[in-house]
Amino acid sequence: MRETGLSPLVRGRAVLRRHRIRCVSNRLTVLILLSCCLVLPRWAAAVDSIDFRHHVAPLLETHCLGCHSENIAKGELSLASRDQLFENGYVVPGDPEGSYLLELIAGVNGEPPEMPQEAEPLSAEAVAVIRNWIAAGADWPEDVTLEERSQADLSWWSLQPLADVEPPAATATASGWADHPIDRFLAAALAEKDLVPNPPADRRTLIRRASYDLTGLPPTPEEVAAFVADTDPKAYEKLIDRLLASPHYGERWGRHWLDVVRFGESNGYERNFLINDLWPFRDWVIESFNDDKPFDRFIREHLAGDVFGAAARDVMIGTAFLVSGPYDDVGNQDPVQAAQIRANTLDEIIRSTGEGFLGLTIGCARCHNHKFDPIKQADYYRLYATFAGIRHGSAAWATPEQQRDRAETLKPLETRKQTLSEELSRQREAILSRAREQLAAYQTNWPRPPVDRTGTEEQFAPVTTRFVRLVCEAGDINLESRGFKLDEFEIYTPGPDGRNVALASAGAVASGPSRKPEFYGPQLVNDGRFGARLIGNNEVTIELAEPTEIDRVVFSSARGEKTPEHNLFGFVAEYRIEVSDDGKQWTEVAHGRDRRPQEQPLPGAKPPAGRQQALSHLEHRLLAAATTPAEAQQRQTLAAELRKVEAAISKVPALPRAWLGRRSAKDAAGPFHIFLGGSPQKRGDEITPASLSFLAEVTEPYTLSADTPEAQRRRALADWIVALGNPLTPRVLANRLWHYHFGTGIVATPNDFGVMGSAPSHPQLLDWLARQLVAGGWRLKPLHKLIMTSQAYRQSGQWREEPAAVDSDARLLWRFPPRRLSAEELRDTLLAVSGTLDPTMGGPGFRLYQFEQDNVCSYTPLDEHGPETYRRAVYHQNARASVVDLMTEFDQADCTLSEPRRASTTTPLQALTLLNHSFTLDIAEALDKRVEAEAGPASTDQIDRLFALVYQREPAAVERERLSGFAEEHGLRALCRAVLNSNELLYLD
Repeated sequence: MRETGLSPLVRGRAVLRRHRIRCVSNRLTVLILLSCCLVLPRWAAAVDSIDFRHHVAPLLETHCLGCHSENIAKGELSLASRDQLFENGYVVPGDPEGSYLLELIAGVNGEPPEMPQEAEPLSAEAVAVIRNWIAAGADWPEDVTLEERSQADLSWWSLQPLADVEPPAATATASGWADHPIDRFLAAALAEKDLVPNPPADRRTLIRRASYDLTGLPPTPEEVAAFVADTDPKAYEKLIDRLLASPHYGERWGRHWLDVVRFGESNGYERNFLINDLWPFRDWVIESFNDDKPFDRFIREHLAGDVFGAAARDVMIGTAFLVSGPYDDVGNQDPVQAAQIRANTLDEIIRSTGEGFLGLTIGCARCHNHKFDPIKQADYYRLYATFAGIRHGSAAWATPEQQRDRAETLKPLETRKQTLSEELSRQREAILSRAREQLAAYQTNWPRPPVDRTGTEEQFAPVTTRFVRLVCEAGDINLESRGFKLDEFEIYTPGPDGRNVALASAGAVASGPSRKPEFYGPQLVNDGRFGARLIGNNEVTIELAEPTEIDRVVFSSARGEKTPEHNLFGFVAEYRIEVSDDGKQWTEVAHGRDRRPQEQPLPGAKPPAGRQQALSHLEHRLLAAATTPAEAQQRQTLAAELRKVEAAISKVPALPRAWLGRRSAKDAAGPFHIFLGGSPQKRGDEITPASLSFLAEVTEPYTLSADTPEAQRRRALADWIVALGNPLTPRVLANRLWHYHFGTGIVATPNDFGVMGSAPSHPQLLDWLARQLVAGGWRLKPLHKLIMTSQAYRQSGQWREEPAAVDSDARLLWRFPPRRLSAEELRDTLLAVSGTLDPTMGGPGFRLYQFEQDNVCSYTPLDEHGPETYRRAVYHQNARASVVDLMTEFDQADCTLSEPRRASTTTPLQALTLLNHSFTLDIAEALDKRVEAEAGPASTDQIDRLFALVYQREPAAVERERLSGFAEEHGLRALCRAVLNSNELLYLD
């Protein structure tokens, strides 16, 4: 007998019975498996001769492996192969009565069966199938390994080739719907439900709808008037062409795509720091849409732009897609946790790729075969091996020529720098060698104890002064820039009751260079608190409130420390104290050169040239003491030339950098394995980069060797995703366009074309659109025009009770579905109608929050939005998990995950923000001034202009009369404020 895992699994019926109660009560054994696995179909009762492959295996795969596979193995039992079921005595071949499995499903001694626990007992016929199989010898061929079956198989609709369909014959559903191919598809579906579509929308509605759809901005009053008055039969087509040619088109549709690819300019997680060089990717997306770049090329550049465009910066930036999602940068010293974090990072890239381009939740196959879609766990890890070399971070964003030119400029300077550094190193080591021979002589000059980082005091003769300076001397002789840390610098007046006059509360001001002044600046050294430290560079100065007599100072970096650390934590170990009346002429009043030096390396210092580690405090002191005047002069001369060379190097323009991610050959080296249960610590079969198996029948598959270069793996994947036979990519893309034009896609779940997604409302139309996309060279603008010239798009949004009773959501498009403006559209509209919109395109984004960074980052919404923020919202530097007034209230995408559909919530904060936020108050004032300037003093003219700007229509007579009275009583600014809060501005019909 033996024990396995969490529960005793032993041979023989008697031993298993002894453990029976214990196993059922704690649910940690294999008894759990049959609660979900043996709901057998009734047809099995009619089978006289049981064949494992045809009768038993399908049942186990369908009902058991969800809990008892190699990946999950509840009760520490897997039924993927015969071993554990037979070895542990659940099945005794040829002996049904001796097989514990049969007891569990049939019961014993008149007791009800224990399995399945949460379902009806198995029928007598089902039990007979299992009994007969065992009695016949329980044959399970050794070469048969079971796999959990997904709910769908490879016949699922979205995995089939695009249907070669033609628009159906015209119907008499509605006038004008027979001419356009899209309308013929829709009219056929409407006719099946006896539905009649709405009449066409009026021209004012149509230009407003089209302008927002393609540019995200309202049309100007002049544009509306020109379109309404245009008698050309092609006026509407000309309007669409003009809007598609507008640079604002890329801003609008680029924002849609940025939602899909989870673009956010912070890394998320607990640190959530800002990423300041990801904006070029946003600009590249906008430019690509404006240029109508073929979408198959666009996708290739997302996955392998550094391969396809190695010499073109505008192509390279596309691969920022891979690293534009959230990732955990905290790190972990535990290798198990570090491996899990790394797996999570790659999982994010895999999910975004699968959902964004293929419309499938491939990430669900991370731990086991997909429960619903025919996606194998091996498919997931084929992508894992493909992306394994990707690391987040910035990289040079330059062509090979730019990199070569810079390297050639730097080469002579770097050579001279190395020569000077080596000469300084040789001289330093010669002096130190001489000094060590005379160490005993120098030690007599060190009568005082070493510095104490918990508090070091220096006393000196009383002196009246205004400025006091602490100088770190470590850099003087080493010619290295030295930093130090202080938590407090105190300056006392004479006497036993001396006052600390260095405190900020006493009027003193601290100054000095710091690595990060906003977080670790000199203000920390005289705030009277300990813990938060200045991280300074060589000196810190206190300016007293007035000239004051002083006679001692105290400074520390770890006041109150219980157990001294050995690295001194960057404390000032070599120092001098100086005073000054004017802050220009300084007099030394104390120093630490007679203190015994520490023998550890100078904390935080970089090793100088020719050394493996930094100088120790002792070596620093010896070097200072043993250097002759001539040697000191020579070192100063060499150091001065070295500084000039370093200055020249610093003036060579750096290569531009962008958040492109880095490529790690080490990470890409493999070997790669399936992770059982998704755990990097449980490795299954070895895997190599390859295409995904569920499309092998319709798209030419590929398999790469384990040593294929990392870039070529991504290129192969990119080519496969947009290959001619792949039906998913064009279907998903065509559906996304339909979704953004009509508010809901033909498939209402744009990122999920699997079983858990919604079924297509018009599957033949979807395939026809996908074929049009591919036939048109994967260009979106022709497909936009095709959709928008249909009668379905041009019809009115009028509500009618009869068709609504049949199709309340207008999925069959008997009317145009109204929608609310998105957060970006709303903010851009307020700026546009008030005349304050800054049209500047591209470049680093603006911020509507106050950003503070320490170990973690915080984002505080701005109370006031100045004109510097009046750019289009797509250029806002969106940080994940940040709150931005107005934008957040109106459901701006957070993009922690891909967000293919915007939420449209209704909350009290929306009305309160639109009514009271300083931004909307400023906009109302600007709108007031614009209307007055453009309409003149007459109240009715002002109202007409206000309606033309905000609603793109004339007011009705009753509206003009009532609002004139309101403006006269409360002022035009109050009227503007009310109009900006109206539903007619917020909603698009």
